[in-house]
Amino acid sequence: MDINISLSPQPAYLPAGDAGLPSLSRSVAHGPTTGPRSRVRHRAFRVTSPLVAPTAPPAAASPTPRWAKVIDHSRCIGCHACSTACKSENEVPLGVHRTYVKYVDVGRFPQARRAFQVTRCNQCDDAPCVAACPTAAMYRRPDGIVDFDKRACIGCKACIAACPYDAIFINPDDHAAEKCNFCAHRLDLGLEPACVVVCPTQAILVGDLDDPRSIVSRIVHREPVTVRRPEKETRPKLFYKGAHHATLDPLGAARPDGGLFLWSEQRPGPGRVVAGDPRGGTSSAAALVSFDVPHTIPWDWRVSLYTWTKGLAAGAYLVPALLVAFGALDPAGAVWRWLAPVLAAGFLALTGGLLLWDLEHPERFYFLFTRPQRRSWLVKGAWIITGYAGVLAAHFTASVMNVPPAHAILAVAGIPLAALTAVYTAYLFAQARARDLWQSPLLPPHLLVQAALAGSAALALAAPAWEPAAREPALWVLAASALAHLLLVASESTLPHPTAHARLAAWEMTGGRYRRFFWAGLALAAAAVAAPWLGPAAAVAGLAGLLAHEHAYVQAGQSVPLA
Repeated sequence: MDINISLSPQPAYLPAGDAGLPSLSRSVAHGPTTGPRSRVRHRAFRVTSPLVAPTAPPAAASPTPRWAKVIDHSRCIGCHACSTACKSENEVPLGVHRTYVKYVDVGRFPQARRAFQVTRCNQCDDAPCVAACPTAAMYRRPDGIVDFDKRACIGCKACIAACPYDAIFINPDDHAAEKCNFCAHRLDLGLEPACVVVCPTQAILVGDLDDPRSIVSRIVHREPVTVRRPEKETRPKLFYKGAHHATLDPLGAARPDGGLFLWSEQRPGPGRVVAGDPRGGTSSAAALVSFDVPHTIPWDWRVSLYTWTKGLAAGAYLVPALLVAFGALDPAGAVWRWLAPVLAAGFLALTGGLLLWDLEHPERFYFLFTRPQRRSWLVKGAWIITGYAGVLAAHFTASVMNVPPAHAILAVAGIPLAALTAVYTAYLFAQARARDLWQSPLLPPHLLVQAALAGSAALALAAPAWEPAAREPALWVLAASALAHLLLVASESTLPHPTAHARLAAWEMTGGRYRRFFWAGLALAAAAVAAPWLGPAAAVAGLAGLLAHEHAYVQAGQSVPLA
């Protein structure tokens, strides 16, 4: 075979040579680059081979490329060169990864083999992380690359919760969200990503998806390729050729006994997610995860507690307002004039404190208002809470100034704002498209019922010191809302879930790691149904049961492996 190699830099795609043959470009480690962050060295060379079929000169590519990658698993040898090059090029700290190689052992001896999957950001055209990010720290460039701006990141971890591929992490050095960005700084200089340069078998290819001369475009449009989790409809631009189902499906392979992986031992625990399906895997072939990196959940117990305090903040105003509207509470009484705004404002302040505590950069929280990304429900929630806080402050001011008619006027805005404060988290959770358990159309009404439960319980406990006549209607509202809560939990946990991820999350909640919280929460909520007879004890049981349920639900929704 006649091979001509030119060591002078060449463009990525050249016209056919004397024999009418196309030219390919390949990057190798040689010579410095001019990029300020580039660490992998580069030089392009041209290979012309008669084994390549002649082609006619293709049409011109579009001026703005649409970058995509193909990972050819028929070539991948699982050497981790791409992972190492990525860490060096992008200065990724130990313990976190922009890209890594997952191992799955498929089959049983002697009919067994090891399959690999190179895992990284999928550069989605409809990227959930971009929609969820409240400050546009995650954004999509005109060339299709989903990039990030660490200066704008507040560390809310909404992007991590939204990503169906578990491709985003918080950098432990600067506490900002980070992921693979196709080495955009190199592509902008005309260089290939670091992983493409170092791959010894040319298993990783990058190119313009809209350019018919690109090898990536030819493979994607003419050969069998697949993507991860196509049901999420994110339109990813990371394509896999020759990959095994057991590697692409996070639940396709079983979890090893005892959490014993190659070179590591990983056990389920607070904040940790272990790869593989603990129930055996969805692949028809015998498959076992043999190597994977550690994974963590984005939102810990503080988010579980935030959903509880927010429900209290909404219900502490909503329940008295509705009781006044239906004539069950004196509009001139102390509960409506003083207790409702003070109790609601106190729990709303606690909710805000928890949200700030959960941020990696709490000093940047004001970015929610100064540079909002309006599709994010974190931004919309911040606006709702701010408006609700304004109504509570105005209600309290009207009480201080003894202007009772103002209370009725404020309630016109206060009731819907309290309801929105209760339910907006359902839409925030729905933006976390990675978490199938949370994609429930019953979640908004369920959160509203939980706010009524929490608010009536708090009112039943506090009312005797302010207005004893308010205790009885509060206990009846508590009993009704506790019963509605139990019915909604029963419907959500007993009806078949549509995806394997949702079924595994529901199992983790009812029979796995969080079963004690779940069943204790149900038992305590059942006691609250008897509130008119049990009195304040039922209110305490209802609040404790709701907190236990919130923790089980929030944590179980994040307990399913995504990569």
